[in-house]
Amino acid sequence: MYISRNLEQWNAFLQMLKIAFEENKAQEFLTLLLTADERDAVGLRLQIVSQLIDKNMPQREIQQNLNTSAATITRGSNMIKTMDPDFMQWMKQHLALIEKN
Repeated sequence: MYISRNLEQWNAFLQMLKIAFEENKAQEFLTLLLTADERDAVGLRLQIVSQLIDKNMPQREIQQNLNTSAATITRGSNMIKTMDPDFMQWMKQHLALIEKN
């Protein structure tokens, strides 16, 4: 699976993200690194993945509901296909918990 063009930088980011969560600084860390548009894009990607995992509606309907492009939905769908099924089950369980709250 393709992760990053620069794996060293990606791993450094993941290490810092882990530390930020452990020290309750995740909000500040991500606000520092991501623009408002990038944070919105991450939130949108999470919604896309959630709806694709749910499999209750076609991609076209997801696209219309989230007011995004077909290409964005397709990227999410293609990424899901590359992920380990156990991880995707974990995602489904945790997304369901978030949606209940």
